[in-house]
Amino acid sequence: MAEGNKSHQASGASDAQDKFESSKMHARKAAEDLRGAAEAVAGEYRGKAEQVWTGARDKAEKAWTDARGRAEDAWGDARTRARTFQDDAEQYVRENPTRAIFTALGVGFVLGLIFRR
Repeated sequence: MAEGNKSHQASGASDAQDKFESSKMHARKAAEDLRGAAEAVAGEYRGKAEQVWTGARDKAEKAWTDARGRAEDAWGDARTRARTFQDDAEQYVRENPTRAIFTALGVGFVLGLIFRR
């Protein structure tokens, strides 16, 4: 009877070992499946994030280009106006030299009084 008990215990231990190994294998398989699913989801979100980033970068580049173009236009307009003003002032001085000198003296005198105080 002792031999039967030992045989039965050995068979039970072997079955338990097999079940343990089977459970380990199933757990590994489940972990691999979970890892694969997580990588797939991460890949999707990575792709979506890249699309959003690309779109934002494109919008920023367009806004920068537009702003730069407007700034260059404004600078060009300011330069044109300054040249026009300078040309008009030179023409006025050539046509009215005496009046220009007295005007400059008057402005200088008034500024002198203002800054003296």
